[in-house]
Amino acid sequence: MDTVRFLPYEQVRERAEDAFREHHAHLSSLLPYADIQHMGSTAIPGARTKGDLDIQVRVPRERFAEAEALLAKHYARNEGSDRTPEFASFQDETLPVPLGIQLTVMGGSHDFFSRARDQLLAEPERVAEYDALKVRWEGGSMKVYREEKAAFFAKLLGSR
Repeated sequence: MDTVRFLPYEQVRERAEDAFREHHAHLSSLLPYADIQHMGSTAIPGARTKGDLDIQVRVPRERFAEAEALLAKHYARNEGSDRTPEFASFQDETLPVPLGIQLTVMGGSHDFFSRARDQLLAEPERVAEYDALKVRWEGGSMKVYREEKAAFFAKLLGSR
């Protein structure tokens, strides 16, 4: 069973910010037309995190296939994630700060990651709710945690 573990934000903040700057520079050189966003818990001051870095790469619809092919040459696909004509996920778990990249079409059905981050930044009480969910699932099933996390974000994004 794959279990979930979390770290305090303060323990990973600096490493995650440094890693984002490095990855942003690399991704910008590969995809100069992309909007590259730091998202996920390491982008939310004070939030508990698994210690990984999540990046959303937003591209125009007409450049999606090109961007997906380019990213596939540089990163492993996240085989446990959906793949659609508007969304692809990549990862590198071998890095000191494990990396997840979510490639999305601007305005597409999966273009919500940075919006979720912005809503959490604007509503600290929601960060507390999200952290409480994480505390409940510390050491528990990653699969079930991800299901509850998805429900939390569906509710968060539906509330606006």
